[in-house]
Amino acid sequence: MSKKWVFYGSLALLIGYISSGFKPSELKNHNWFESNNQKEVSYLYPSQNPADYANLNVPFTGRFFIGFKEALAFKESQGKYHKINSLGYMGKYQFGIETLQTIGITDTVAFMNSPKLQEKAFVALLSKNKWELQDEIEAYSGRIISGVKITESGILAAAHLGGVGSVKRFLKTNGKKKCKDNYGTSVKSYMRDFGGFETSGIVAENNPIVK
Repeated sequence: MSKKWVFYGSLALLIGYISSGFKPSELKNHNWFESNNQKEVSYLYPSQNPADYANLNVPFTGRFFIGFKEALAFKESQGKYHKINSLGYMGKYQFGIETLQTIGITDTVAFMNSPKLQEKAFVALLSKNKWELQDEIEAYSGRIISGVKITESGILAAAHLGGVGSVKRFLKTNGKKKCKDNYGTSVKSYMRDFGGFETSGIVAENNPIVK
């Protein structure tokens, strides 16, 4: 019995001695683990403050271009690719036949059956309108007209609704010319509701053709 206790006691001492060899004699702090309280590090998300998410909708499209196009599509057709309204405007972004022809689309059946083609058409029309309104975008962006702050995205949205001519008339008359579509939606409301989105990635092009 005593031999067994001697054996286990010796084994415990041996393990303790070996383990002590792996313990550092001095713990040192390294720069890459230190946090400097004098430096600020800012993160957009995730946040522990619920108020930071108050104006966002899943999937957090925010004010980016995807948020712009999806918000505009919902306003136009509730985002439905196969929607045709009572005036004959078609698709997710409610294009008229003549507008489609200006960007090279003549097959309306193919247009209605192709979400991809509709998305291309939307970007192409934005490019065309941005080209035709580039002077107005430069001259009026940041100004307040009829109580609305003018932005590039607001101008482009209004042009999609009422055409380039309506936007120019509204701006040049300082908002006195009230331009509305057949459903009573005004250019002013589109400039207000779709202002401040990111549309700088849209390249102005005189004659974009969708292929």
